Amino acid sequence: MRAPLGDFDDVRPAPDCLELLTEPVAAAVRAWRGGVPAGEILYVDTDPAIADTAVFVEHHGPELLDASANCVIVAGKRGETTTLAACVVRSATRVDVNGVVRRELGSRKVRFAPMDTATGDTGMEYGGITPLGLPDGWPVLVDATVVDLPWVLVGSGRRRGKLLVPGKAFAELPGAVVLEGLGLEAG
Repeated sequence: MRAPLGDFDDVRPAPDCLELLTEPVAAAVRAWRGGVPAGEILYVDTDPAIADTAVFVEHHGPELLDASANCVIVAGKRGETTTLAACVVRSATRVDVNGVVRRELGSRKVRFAPMDTATGDTGMEYGGITPLGLPDGWPVLVDATVVDLPWVLVGSGRRRGKLLVPGKAFAELPGAVVLEGLGLEAG
């Protein structure tokens, strides 16, 4: 099977390789009921040693730079209440934590969640966190430009391997809120 973008040696429908995913991600793929069939969510094997964006793109294809997204976990605080949420933005952008995220969560202060919180609460590995399989009730804030992409490369829950997902599927994730301007141009 060939990937719709990028040059990968091992490409499989995610439902056919659940054992390569963390349990929360595998459970999300098993339970998938979106308008995009689960079989269109693809797993591509990747070497964690070349996970740095520049090296990854050089190895797997320059078109991946514009088609990659990051999923970062944030913690919004208002009074004694802390809300954890995921933010999905294109890799070439940064999350507008103090503007869009703060307003959407109704928080006074938002920060990136500590690594042990992000990995512990998601059951995923640092550097591989994905919006598929996040804990129930978490908001999943998705930049509108991600949804508009035909295919998006995101983490698989592990540092080894990535998922290729049709962009429109991100709008169907549990807790998904599509937002304009969530991802700001880096710089």
